[in-house]
Amino acid sequence: MKYDIKDKNMAKAGKLRIEWAAQQMPVLDQIKNRFRKQKPLRGISIGACLHVTTETGNLAITLKEGGAKVSICASNPLSTQDDVAAHLVKAHGISVFAIKGESTKTYYTHINSVLDMEPHITMDDGADLVSTLHKDRVDMLSNLLGGTEETTTGVIRLRSMAKRGVLRYPIMAVNDANTKHFFDNRYGTGQSTIDGIIRATNRLVAGTNFVVCGYGWCGKGLSMRAKGLGANVIVTEVNTLNALEAVMDGFRVMPLDEAAKIGDFFCTVTGNINVIRKEHFKKMKDGVIVCNSGHFNVELDLKGLKSIARARRNMRDYVEEYTLKNGKKINILGEGRLINLVAAEGHPSSVMDMSFANQALCVEYIVKNSKEFENRVYDVPDKVDMTVADMKLKSLGVKIDDLTNEQRKYLHSWELGT
Repeated sequence: MKYDIKDKNMAKAGKLRIEWAAQQMPVLDQIKNRFRKQKPLRGISIGACLHVTTETGNLAITLKEGGAKVSICASNPLSTQDDVAAHLVKAHGISVFAIKGESTKTYYTHINSVLDMEPHITMDDGADLVSTLHKDRVDMLSNLLGGTEETTTGVIRLRSMAKRGVLRYPIMAVNDANTKHFFDNRYGTGQSTIDGIIRATNRLVAGTNFVVCGYGWCGKGLSMRAKGLGANVIVTEVNTLNALEAVMDGFRVMPLDEAAKIGDFFCTVTGNINVIRKEHFKKMKDGVIVCNSGHFNVELDLKGLKSIARARRNMRDYVEEYTLKNGKKINILGEGRLINLVAAEGHPSSVMDMSFANQALCVEYIVKNSKEFENRVYDVPDKVDMTVADMKLKSLGVKIDDLTNEQRKYLHSWELGT
């Protein structure tokens, strides 16, 4: 078995952490138990580029129980939990290529190591696996049945590929499932981002101006949690509907140019490039905290920041202080990478339970229906989405009403009026 991890001897700690996460992942556990009996993925090779965390560990184990050969690399150089990687290798025979803090060169070497395992299905978190396939490993595309994508950033990239006619195999947008983005993006990102910021800085949030760049589902969750801690939340947006929604939700909305002058904390959650740029850094207060919780570190123009800085130093773990030429200091968290995974542990397992249940069920769906797909991005089937929601409610002990026959008839008729 091939793998590249930090230290196999860390496996014992990884086992405990994976089991701790599993306690709050009852939906995935039900799927794992069914997969163990039915083996719906027998003979299928799955190549995954995901954050190698406790929750991902439970997903990988579930897929292997289903009969799949599983290989995983990290979707972010700083998000890997090395003890989890060790346990997956040592106890489950899963090929893991991930080391926390790996260089960009090693990151792409690991992606190619996963592709060397000749996957039939890809599972991506940001579309780096898919883009590498299309740019450098085109000879392997004929082997692919389909793939899944976990993030907003990845779905944006993949839809662009499909629109331009260059996507060579079908992808299911797991990110866009209702049981994913309504919960994972909003509650998961909201809580874990605040967690990462506080762990990295130990700064008080209450009473500060907290600037959230982007008011998609991740931005909504982050704004909600920052407000809950007593911050004065300011939202910046480029989408008029999102901006209007932020106003109606009670937040101040203004251009980033204005927010730069008054913000104490800044966090980007847009999925776009160079959101906070050199001109914004110049206007910020002395000692400001700047971070990113969108998928890639490109949301912060760190190259531009370096060009106007005269000194840099590491103040504490995950905090790098840039001193500008005028003496003002800008603090960047986690090298501009996902602060919720760099300084904290990512989303709580209970919310990832739904996201990874979607992943597992979508892989099963692709295997069963691969001949029906075209080379485009597909939404998660409603049946899969509703199955996950139903299983989650039952695991929480929550019951809901059923429609009566009269109500079903009414909803499907046009004759009955007032």
